This record gives sequence, structure tokens and C-alpha cells, in this order.
Amino acid sequence: MLRRIRDRDWRPGDPIPNEADLAIEFGCARATVNRALRELAAAGVLERRRRAGTRVAPAPVGRAGMRIPVLHRDVVEAGQVYGHRLIAREVAVPPPEVAARMGLAAGVSALHALSLHLADDRPLAFEDRWIDPAVVPGILAVDFAAVSANEWLVENMPFSEGAMRIAAVPAGALAAGHLQVPEGTALLAVERTTWREGRAITHVAQMFAPGHWMQLDLVTG
Repeated sequence: MLRRIRDRDWRPGDPIPNEADLAIEFGCARATVNRALRELAAAGVLERRRRAGTRVAPAPVGRAGMRIPVLHRDVVEAGQVYGHRLIAREVAVPPPEVAARMGLAAGVSALHALSLHLADDRPLAFEDRWIDPAVVPGILAVDFAAVSANEWLVENMPFSEGAMRIAAVPAGALAAGHLQVPEGTALLAVERTTWREGRAITHVAQMFAPGHWMQLDLVTG
């Protein structure tokens, strides 16, 4: 079906045959056709609407997946020496906006870690992270002074979904102090939430010192 869409046998906006006819044509179960249609719809290739049937999307697109940067690796690959400092760690109730992003009920605690990433002994990124221990078994026993939460989670906790926001923000007092910049300095901020089977793993805000860059890789299919 995807080949037919790419070859323009089925053009943008065209309705496609019904599931029963496709199952007969391809010699497979109707449930198999239904699953394939759902996957194509989730990838943005098809539009499925009740009563209106299934059509090729006006501008078919692929699904984009993000690679979460491991700052340790990125710094080393840039030819610099990586460093990491754990600033604070506690189990606490997150602010309402963080709890809402993670889908946590009011009053539910999570692991909170503040840290600083360095490149050649200069501040690179200030990280403010929340992790749900109920979703990440054993996380309370991990020594974040020895390995950053960023690195440990990427290597040990695969995610099924993710959302990311990028913005320029003024440095607050805490971030400014650790990044060694004046308060109010414009910083590149990357805010990210990842989920596993519908439950939030972590919510993190990383603020980068001026003069540094970061690479975000998107994989489409």
C-alpha cells in the first residue's frame, strides 16, 4: 500500500479500497489490513475518518523520531573533555506544571535532580530533571554523581514516545549562577518529556550556556 502511494497509483486525497477488498487482493486476513492501515495513519500517510472512509493524506509525511542527545558523548565527539556535577537530588512533589506534563496526580512525589554538564571545564548546560520512580525501577539507587541522569536514562530506559520544545529563555538566578552568566541572559532551552507505554519516564529542562551548540537528530520513516 505504501508503494502504491509513493508511486502515485493512489494520489493525495484519493479514497483507498475498503478493508475487505484489500484483504482479498493481498491474500491476508482483514485484521492484518486493518493493522497496516492504522500504522499508515499513525505515520501521517493516510487519513481515517468515521463515515468518510480512508484517504491518502493531502501531503503524506513520515513519522519523525528523535534521538535524545547524550551530552557526554557529544562533548567527547567534539574533541572536548566532558565533566558533570550533581548539584542537588531529592524526592519531592513536582510543581503543578511539571506534574501535569508527566500525568502525575496532585501530591505524588518524583525524583528531582539538578546537575551541570561541562565541556573543557566550562559550563555547558544546566539541567533540571524530574523522574517517576514508579516507571523507572531502581532509579532511586542510581548514583547520579557518578553518571548523569541524561546518560543513564538513555542507556537503560527506552521510551516509546517523546515531546520536545525549544525556546530562548532569560536565565533565572539559579541557572545563571551555575552557567556563570548574568541573570536574564538569553539561553537556549530544550524541554523534553518521554513516555513508555503511556506513562511519563522523565521531564527535563536543559539550558545551554551562550556560545555552545547542540545537535538534535530526527529520523523519519
